[in-house]
Amino acid sequence: MNKFWQFLKNNRNNQGSSSWSLEYFKFEPGQEKLRESLCALGNGYLGTRGAFNEVSSSRIHYPGTYLAGVYNKLESNIAGKTIVNEDLVNCPNWLPLTFKTDQDQEWIIPSVNNIISYQEKLDFKEASLTRNYRIKENDKKITTVETRRIIHMGNNHLAAQEYILIPENYDGEIIIRSALDGSIENKGVDRYSELNSLHLSAGATGIFSEKGIYLTVTTSQSNIQIAMASTIYLSHNGKEVKPISITTRKEEKTIFQEYRIKVRKKERYVIEKTVAIYTSRDKDTENPLKSAIDLIQEVSGFSSLLDSHKEAWSNLWNMFDIEIKGHIFSEKTIRLHIYHLLQTASVHTSKLDVGIPARGLSGEAYRGHIFWDEIFILPQYNYRLPEITKSTLLYRYRRLKQAREYAKENGYQGAMFPWQSGSTGEEETQTIHLNPQSGKWGPDYSHNQRHISFAIAYCIWKHWIITADLDFMCNYGAELFLSIAKFAASLSYFDLEDKKYHTRGLMGPDEFHERLPGITEAGFKDNAYSNILIVWILQRALEIISSILPIKQKNVLLKKLEIDYGELKIWAEITRKMNILMDEEGIIAQFDGYFSLPELNWKAYKKKYGNIQRMDRILKAEGKSTNDYKVAKQADTLMLPYLFSLTELENIFQLLGYQFNGDILRKNYDYYVQRTSHGSTLSKVVHCYLSDILGQSGQSWKWYCEVLNSDINDIQGGTTPEGIHTGVMGGSINIALKRYAGVNIINGIINIDPDIPKKWKYIKFKIKYKEIWYSLKIERHKIIATLSTTKLIDEEYQERIVIRQKEYLLDMNRTYTFYLK
Repeated sequence: MNKFWQFLKNNRNNQGSSSWSLEYFKFEPGQEKLRESLCALGNGYLGTRGAFNEVSSSRIHYPGTYLAGVYNKLESNIAGKTIVNEDLVNCPNWLPLTFKTDQDQEWIIPSVNNIISYQEKLDFKEASLTRNYRIKENDKKITTVETRRIIHMGNNHLAAQEYILIPENYDGEIIIRSALDGSIENKGVDRYSELNSLHLSAGATGIFSEKGIYLTVTTSQSNIQIAMASTIYLSHNGKEVKPISITTRKEEKTIFQEYRIKVRKKERYVIEKTVAIYTSRDKDTENPLKSAIDLIQEVSGFSSLLDSHKEAWSNLWNMFDIEIKGHIFSEKTIRLHIYHLLQTASVHTSKLDVGIPARGLSGEAYRGHIFWDEIFILPQYNYRLPEITKSTLLYRYRRLKQAREYAKENGYQGAMFPWQSGSTGEEETQTIHLNPQSGKWGPDYSHNQRHISFAIAYCIWKHWIITADLDFMCNYGAELFLSIAKFAASLSYFDLEDKKYHTRGLMGPDEFHERLPGITEAGFKDNAYSNILIVWILQRALEIISSILPIKQKNVLLKKLEIDYGELKIWAEITRKMNILMDEEGIIAQFDGYFSLPELNWKAYKKKYGNIQRMDRILKAEGKSTNDYKVAKQADTLMLPYLFSLTELENIFQLLGYQFNGDILRKNYDYYVQRTSHGSTLSKVVHCYLSDILGQSGQSWKWYCEVLNSDINDIQGGTTPEGIHTGVMGGSINIALKRYAGVNIINGIINIDPDIPKKWKYIKFKIKYKEIWYSLKIERHKIIATLSTTKLIDEEYQERIVIRQKEYLLDMNRTYTFYLK
């Protein structure tokens, strides 16, 4: 067994045996920031990293609380230039609870020096984080600490924690300190350390009851007020404990309360801390502080909040759970991924004007920006809670004006969305980059990834296919899609010599290639991924106009977008004459000039460096560039068969005058997989998916294990501590359902053609398609299906389903068993 697989095995053994939880049985300082990301709690409005209650930011710990949509811009003076960055703000820390057993002692901070036993558990099912540990002080006093916390899924403004202290070998007094800490900076990513990180300006602190404190702060540029109010309830044997004394202390952006209580050996003393959080962005308040105080005075104790919180999560799991028998690690990790997606984009998200950050609400990597990850994430919501997909697309719709301006600034028509998006819809990607080794500034071309707009169009179409939501399409989706189509067409130009349409200046998903060697102009001519996506978008745009929109809405929209018959004629022509570069073997060139690049000596680099995922950094250290070689960070051309079925690609290529089939797909997979370093977690998602299509089940399973391990074991070596990866989490679920369970929509009918991994006994889940729920249990040789619906239908109504190319008619509320050959 090689070192990588041994590492994964050892870590799996340390994460507990339940498929409903992530557990750790030893405090390991070097793993703490990773665990904080993995054990984050959230509800779509609010997310908090799984840090200890007692700690502040340090080399070991990083408490972080993030509110969806709360961004702030700051200027930083670096190496002679003023740089502006917008960040998802690390908001005030509501967690602080600690204690000491003597007035003259320091407050307890758990560490390897004083923890004598430890257990940590993230429970996915009830979305709670517990820590139980024993602290031994220098004076030999031993205290057991049992903590549990939630961020309420029923009421998005509430968070609560239970903090239990048991003096194991002493009587006397304990002093407990609670705080709301606004003296917070964005310090969660080391490579941003030289940038300005102080986003919060002081507001007000105070008390509203004997054990009730509040804090307000305001973001320095975006002027968003954040208000927190908290209460403490102390009890022993079910009865309230009256403190000997209560002391309140204020600092500029922090407020503390200290409670002195008498304790007896072996007795349990329960501290319940409940917090309400509002911002001036929220539509359900005009006065955030008043709303926070009012809410916190209304809520009941921790036990009652936990019950209602568990009920809200139970409803979610009833829709989203995926049960996998035979391989507990698959089941555990898929559930972890579902859990993180649901706490990043939830039912509460639909009430907000926010997108889905690439790192969720669990960290500060990528500055909390929104990229193209929704193309991997939203399928999970389309099949269960499509209103969340809708709200994510509305985030884009509300920024159409900025996207149109961005397109116009760059000489294009229609709507061009930014590669990195935050609060305003402006491009947040830097256009220059500082080389930390040379200290010199150079251009950053990553904003040329115009395919972000194509991803949005793809998500609109998939939402339509699954939901048939004509109201959304008429009022929002069609305008958004056609605006992107207008932009896509304007990227193309017609060459009179070869009578083909071409593109230039574009980058595909492969971020290792920004320009051709020796050329200063960014981007490439005829990036295959971009060209095919443009063709597909124009085909679907013409379909929306001709077949989906009612005549009145169509005419109004075409007039609004200034799309006439002549423009539609050009769109149709592009779908027949777009240029794609293929060699005699059927290998599709990633871009014009790709085949002329020299090969990289992969064997030599693997031998020298071992892990070569980040070949860009390795080559840069050698004074070279990935632009100069056939080396990809992630799937680029191969993204096409991930997004589209073989039949769809055959039709697109045939219309363009090229051949595409399974043999060509195999050749392209074999060619590009050898030239990809997988520096992005998304790359392994795509290669896993494609290898299964090609019948390479063993290779697909190896890829899948790496996909599952991407975050839970941080196989990239340091990225997950900065925040989980929502894209790879969505991708792992997509593989399980579309490839291994084999569930797809073909010609408007659910088709099932499974390819269950050998280690799985079965996979069981629900999906909703056009208001009908499909409850499916899929084994290697058997499928059990039950259909149900809440819509009004005829008693004799039957729904078509296709299993292994054979069509069946199924009644509602009846269970069917199909045996597979």
